Amino acid sequence: MSNIEPIKEKNLQETQIKEILLDCEKYNIPGELFIRILSHVPSYAENLYDAMKRSFYSGNVSHKLKELIRIQLSFISGDVYSQGIRSKIALEEGLSEEDIESACSNFENDERFSEKEKWALSYSYLMYKDPKKIDSSFYEKGKQFYTEAQIMEIGSFVALHYGLQVFMRTISLSSS
Repeated sequence: MSNIEPIKEKNLQETQIKEILLDCEKYNIPGELFIRILSHVPSYAENLYDAMKRSFYSGNVSHKLKELIRIQLSFISGDVYSQGIRSKIALEEGLSEEDIESACSNFENDERFSEKEKWALSYSYLMYKDPKKIDSSFYEKGKQFYTEAQIMEIGSFVALHYGLQVFMRTISLSSS
């Protein structure tokens, strides 16, 4: 149950929202329930979905890594709804529950992740848990693995998704 009632699909007036719901079904991100809640203000739902979709499906950082970061952030934020959602594309790219469990706990010591992936997961984690550790030397290490554009892609992805997950948590959205 949610603190804000989702709009029933039959009551959606905006054609664009119906197209977004089809995308949600196709990709499973961000989940149709969240879009139906946002649809109380259709233009916001459309714009937020567009930003989420672009952050996920464009750029030069792998979709699978972005999905690991998104789920890691859901655990940091306490967003139960996002913890239970899995991107169909990331699953097709080989994402496993074991990958997710490690990304949300002991990723620094897990051989399944490259040093490049560990840096990105650390970046995501530290942005919210200990941002003072993200300093010029941290960014210099990141530049060994990523271009500055990719670092900005990861950083803005983290900011957008973490913020949305905090919002989802406050409305007590759950995937069940």
